[in-house]
Amino acid sequence: MKLTTIAVCLLFLLSSHTAGIRFFDMTPADSTGLILPDDLEATLFAESPQLYNPTNIDVDIKGRIWVTEAVNYRDFNNKPEKFLHHEQGDRVMILEDTDGDGVANTSKVFVQDKDLRSPLGIAVFGNKVVVSCAPYLIIYTDENGDDKSDKKEIFLKGFGGYDHDHSLHSTMAGPDGRWYFNTGNAGPHLVQDKAGWMLRSGSIYNGGTPYGKGSNKPNLVSDDGRVWVGGLALRIGSDGKGLEVMGHNFRNAYELAVDSYGNMWQNDNDDEVVSCRTSFLMEGGNAGYFSTDGTRTWRADKRPGQNTFTAHWHQEDPGVNPAGDHTGAGSPTGITVNESDLLGEKYRGLLLSADAGRNVIFGYMPKPAGAGFDLRRTNFISTVKESDENYVWHKIADDRSKWFRPSDITIGTDGAIYIADWYDPVVGGHQMRDTKGYGRIYRIAPKNKKLRTPKIDLRTRKGQIEALLSPAPNVRFSGFHALKAAGNKSVKAVEKILQSKNPYYRARATWLLANLGETGIRKVELLLQDPDDALRLTAFRALRQVVPANKLLDYATTMAKDPSPAVRREVAVALRDIPFDKTKDIIITLFSSYNGSDRTFLEALGIAADKKEEQLYPLLKTTLGIADPLKWSDQFAEIVWRLHPKGAINDVKLRAASNRLTPAQRKRALETIPFIKDEQAAQAMIFLASNASPDVSQQAQWWLKYRKANEWINFNIPVSDTEKTTEASKKMLAMQEKLLQSELSQKDRADIALTMARDTTGGRLLISLASKNKLSPEVITEVSKEIFNNPDQNVRVLAGDYFKRPGGNKILSISTILKLSGQSEKGKALFLTKCSACHRVGNSGNEIGPELTLISKKFDKTGLLDAIINPSAALAFGFAPWLITTKDGQATYGFIQADGEAVIIKETSGKNHVINAKNIGSRKQFSTSIMPDPNVLALNEQDLADITEYLMTLKNQQ
Repeated sequence: MKLTTIAVCLLFLLSSHTAGIRFFDMTPADSTGLILPDDLEATLFAESPQLYNPTNIDVDIKGRIWVTEAVNYRDFNNKPEKFLHHEQGDRVMILEDTDGDGVANTSKVFVQDKDLRSPLGIAVFGNKVVVSCAPYLIIYTDENGDDKSDKKEIFLKGFGGYDHDHSLHSTMAGPDGRWYFNTGNAGPHLVQDKAGWMLRSGSIYNGGTPYGKGSNKPNLVSDDGRVWVGGLALRIGSDGKGLEVMGHNFRNAYELAVDSYGNMWQNDNDDEVVSCRTSFLMEGGNAGYFSTDGTRTWRADKRPGQNTFTAHWHQEDPGVNPAGDHTGAGSPTGITVNESDLLGEKYRGLLLSADAGRNVIFGYMPKPAGAGFDLRRTNFISTVKESDENYVWHKIADDRSKWFRPSDITIGTDGAIYIADWYDPVVGGHQMRDTKGYGRIYRIAPKNKKLRTPKIDLRTRKGQIEALLSPAPNVRFSGFHALKAAGNKSVKAVEKILQSKNPYYRARATWLLANLGETGIRKVELLLQDPDDALRLTAFRALRQVVPANKLLDYATTMAKDPSPAVRREVAVALRDIPFDKTKDIIITLFSSYNGSDRTFLEALGIAADKKEEQLYPLLKTTLGIADPLKWSDQFAEIVWRLHPKGAINDVKLRAASNRLTPAQRKRALETIPFIKDEQAAQAMIFLASNASPDVSQQAQWWLKYRKANEWINFNIPVSDTEKTTEASKKMLAMQEKLLQSELSQKDRADIALTMARDTTGGRLLISLASKNKLSPEVITEVSKEIFNNPDQNVRVLAGDYFKRPGGNKILSISTILKLSGQSEKGKALFLTKCSACHRVGNSGNEIGPELTLISKKFDKTGLLDAIINPSAALAFGFAPWLITTKDGQATYGFIQADGEAVIIKETSGKNHVINAKNIGSRKQFSTSIMPDPNVLALNEQDLADITEYLMTLKNQQ
């Protein structure tokens, strides 16, 4: 997307809207075009030319709005001569309403810098302005108060994703006085903090931009000895020390929100499917996008019968957090929590999540549910009526309601909601269509109530308290540190806040008191007994950061018995890095309280047991289980599944094979085994494949075939080899060897080349040779005569990179096609014969390329035609074609699904080839989409008019 999400292979799908739960009565669109609750009103706070292409916003202590612009967005796709361009780099702008009428009347440039190429984040902390623009996290300092940057510091460097949406995002102050931020999965992220601690994080994600291709790698180990998979949620001290990973394995969570309790919230976008989400992020949690080591995509790991959302976020794998609210497809962007009462008390605690692809700000009132939260969604602010969500907007030529692309949302010091709108018709493929860079900032405030921007004087205790209680998250940072600097002198003033009616104020006071010396700590210790679950949790979190380990264990011993599963969750998370001999009794107490169904709590227990599983298992078996594995409770079976220690292999094998257990119990036991990376586990699965009941045996056979392609590739598993060289392939390999002989006559060389060009394997080998410049111009001329008739469509398409297509390609005109009248029924017939081999619509077609059922809700007809006519213009992650040649000369084309000890490459036929990485001789990534352009499919302009009409008028089939 233009701001956060994915490119397209042929097209990009947009999911159906999940029916929202209405929390607030909504009014029709006002003059701004926004639909919002009937007690709120929207005003246009600022618009171009006051700012352009806003990616992120923040609020300073004066109530001014700061904006990062991305005018120079993706110059490799969006040519400067056609779009607004700033030769001196992108800018940071300051917008101010000086007369209090709710509209900005001044706009000024704070900094313009060539190092700013589409910055995605801004945070204002006093006179320091933190700008996120990979590879750098930059601090600009205004040393003399003239609203101009006087000093520039590269605070952190080494983030992947230069000029990429999946890169470094905005910083925000947490209630603990530290900085929190996140970065997407466009790694590698090789970042050293100012204390020398090194983060190394990557995955198999590559692409999206021409920069750093192939540099991202999985299985990187950080200085804490752990493999963190990008994207990441991170925390660091404002001094640049103490960098730590708070969560990992996102796709591209655009922003991180931290509320005053210390709860972290994020939204994450999907691939080309229907799986965006809004989630609570548990500290240390795995968000589940890739495999746990980053070597495999969700497509490689999708199990039979799994729906896409479950597979996309690995929701049936141990060690993965619950995915949260399934919002469908879209392009999630900014996220924040309103903790103020100034909008009205009913809006206190409202989690706001922007989705630029869906033209909406989602609203949630998170409710505790076990150790996690219940997230029920409503369309809080939008430009499309809920009753109109399924309309086909391309038929309304002048409709601009879909151009509302909220890139960020924040709360001002006045309590109003501010929304940045990157105004554009598209959200996909690192592209934009609006050549003027138009952008807007909206202000949402109560009707009939004038909100004021307070004048905060940080030189006074009153001003410091006022800053701490500000609705604007980063303004609180200044109040926190000013009060902290005063130490014991601040205790009484801060303690008074504990009597506030606003629970978020009480939480902020708790964090600050813990940082005010022994007196403050003693007062926070008393809060460990508070009747409010959330305040007890906050007190434990705050004390955890300031007390020594032995004192923390004293707290943990008591709090492990707390009635709140959320408090027990935090105790579990806190034990991860403390040695087992000091924590085993507390951990066993925590495990004993698991109810068998709270997945968030189970994952917290897994974090507590990290690297302690083998020691813990026999103790748990004695304490919680029964010696006979066939008499385990379902709760204990779930615990063993989550921990999957090697010591449990024989026990779960016995359970999986037993007819005394239910099919569900046998299945759970079986599913424990493949997550144990040990040859004994593989042997147990081999036994079950041959000796268990038919239901277990069939599942075991699938797991063996699947694990042979990744974690168990080097184990002795007797899986049939479907990749053996056929006699026909051997013949082509022999011809290839002969073709390269220097003494061969030109005629014989031409005859061999033409024979190979007519054969599927031969055609692949010729392209491989051409990619290595091993074919003479004469051979290339001969091959060009025949290879475009090859029976393999992949060969016919990719040959265009190296051989000259006879007659060339007819240039198809989008403007001409738009003038033609398309017929949907003819388009359907053409789609079924020409396109459905790779693309699914409804229940028809295949899942080789992106699903297209709801494409009309993502693109207009122009964008759709552009994607069809120019399929190689923007290749989605996972759909870049590769040619892998093994050491014995065999060539395989397709999409890489996994890249570790084994490489899995999926052909367009849907067949997966598993190649041991040790056996790969060479690999080549193509910039050409395997999807053929219309000329290859013999589609003329009228055909394209018919196909686009069909796709644009499809009804919601979800």
